[in-house]
Amino acid sequence: MRYVILLGGAEHTQGRGLVSALREAGVYAASVGAAADSHEREAARVRAELGAEPLAVMFDLEAGAELADLHARTARAAAAWPGVPLVACRRESDGNGKRPPQRMDEATLKRLGFHAVADEAAQLSALLREVEERGTEAEGASDASSDIAPASLLLPEHLSVARLRAAFEVVASLHFAADQKGAASAALAGLAALVHADRWTLYLVGEGGPLAASPFEPLAVRGLTESERFAPDTDWRRALLGDALSLAGAESKAAHAAAASAEALRRKEGERHVVAVPLVSGERVSGVLEAVREGARSHPFTKSDVSLLSALALPLAAALSNSARVAEAERLSQTDDLTKLHNARHLRQYLVTELKRARRYDSLVSAFFLDLDDFKQVNDTHGHLVGSHVLMEMAAVILASVRDTDVVARYGGDEFVVVLPETDMDMGLRVAERVRERIAAHSFNGGRNLKLKLTASFGVASFPAHAQSPQQLIAAADNAMYEAKAARKNCVRHAAETAQDA
Repeated sequence: MRYVILLGGAEHTQGRGLVSALREAGVYAASVGAAADSHEREAARVRAELGAEPLAVMFDLEAGAELADLHARTARAAAAWPGVPLVACRRESDGNGKRPPQRMDEATLKRLGFHAVADEAAQLSALLREVEERGTEAEGASDASSDIAPASLLLPEHLSVARLRAAFEVVASLHFAADQKGAASAALAGLAALVHADRWTLYLVGEGGPLAASPFEPLAVRGLTESERFAPDTDWRRALLGDALSLAGAESKAAHAAAASAEALRRKEGERHVVAVPLVSGERVSGVLEAVREGARSHPFTKSDVSLLSALALPLAAALSNSARVAEAERLSQTDDLTKLHNARHLRQYLVTELKRARRYDSLVSAFFLDLDDFKQVNDTHGHLVGSHVLMEMAAVILASVRDTDVVARYGGDEFVVVLPETDMDMGLRVAERVRERIAAHSFNGGRNLKLKLTASFGVASFPAHAQSPQQLIAAADNAMYEAKAARKNCVRHAAETAQDA
């Protein structure tokens, strides 16, 4: 049985909407309370009842969730359901007349351990398929620091040979980091060799609203001060949250001031000497580098220390910005942002691999192209927001009608392509007909309970009967779809056997 764990229950409007969307996608939602001590027991109970592991653990994520609390919740869920993907469904404020709490962005949620993030219940079907597929796909490495400025143009004069070499090693290490956390950890390791400090921390700085200060998120930490090492709650917080997140809320006043002024600062706060250097990316401060020395015998940071750290802040900020940009570009290059299905680029890459495999093992691959009938009338009558929601619902209907091993992509606009590995032409026609019937029978609410009725026209083609390449396969299915349009719409047509000779 295909099911997910829904943490937080289904007692409110969004919870009921999630359960309904999952049910339409053919996925059962097993609701589990949020209490920490119930996860292990509930996991054992659900496994015993349903006899399988869940597809995902789904968090009904309220607006304004605390970073440390959410990290603790994800850790408990990961312990109760090891190896099961975590999916966040972000919920808007319940609406009490107050300013809505700030929501965590997708990048923050991914760093907390979530594999996918949904803003609409209609996206869940595609997201579940994505997290199921992602486990078997290799992740490509990328160059995350192509435009880091040369450190030689920024470093202060009169550095010793040893410190100059260490500074260059810090910058060089950033070129090997594939993600933000890797870049931050590499930078702190290098900086610790350059400037002595009891603790180094790199914070990411979010964009605060007009009534709120910018939120700080500790990304990486190196070392701890003496008071932090022996604090009563340090051990369990570090064990539960990790070194970085255990310092959430512990940033210095100097760090906030540096973020606000975009200038490096050194201050004495109680028995601590602090230096805080802003990391400027574009026109905003994206992070703060903080170094702390603690104790009555500790020495303040010098102007030379601040000058050196300020010089290295620019390539570090560029490395963090680039790694975030590359990660987002990689995601966007493979995923349709609206429906969360694969996009045309991923489809082409997948077909190249799949047809190579089919040639090697002498197997068949079928594909069908579908185009919604008269979809323009939905946009013209009800508006583009309704049309967008209908496309998300359409993705869920298609996904619920095909196998887990089949690949569904939004080709563009209201066009979708489904690839059926190890499938001959006859079976491809039957699958297309099944999808056609389910679309025609479905009531699309458009996010407004409109109960719209839609149909689609289908074209089916198969390798090697109708095509010898990915381009020919898509073109053959596309041509057959236009034959369905020319006939009476809401029907299925197959490609001609001579399509491969065209």
